[in-house]
Amino acid sequence: MSGILNKLESSAIEINCVADHAHLLFALSRKRSLAEVVEEVKKGSSKWLKTQSAALGDFHWQAGYGAFSVSQSNVPAVQEYILNQDQHHRKMTFQEEFLALLAKHGIEFDEQYVWD
Repeated sequence: MSGILNKLESSAIEINCVADHAHLLFALSRKRSLAEVVEEVKKGSSKWLKTQSAALGDFHWQAGYGAFSVSQSNVPAVQEYILNQDQHHRKMTFQEEFLALLAKHGIEFDEQYVWD
């Protein structure tokens, strides 16, 4: 994924994937939209995964994604959080965490549209 980000001039800071999701912390290029970067990361990583095993032939990312900005002063804490996903999700599922994050930041949502 970091190679894809570099091609899009959006340098990777931290990346970690677990069974049901991925966290990417990167510096978004001034020349690329977030939607473009996410689309290319999903497309490129999906193609790569499918070459790794026949069992992954039907792999696909969900249609949506969540994106949050991070101040420079919070980068180290976010890096640590991303690196410890396995431990973190022993206490709370990704779905529980994502909904709590939306609520914490006052983002209105209809849960029927959050997951696909």
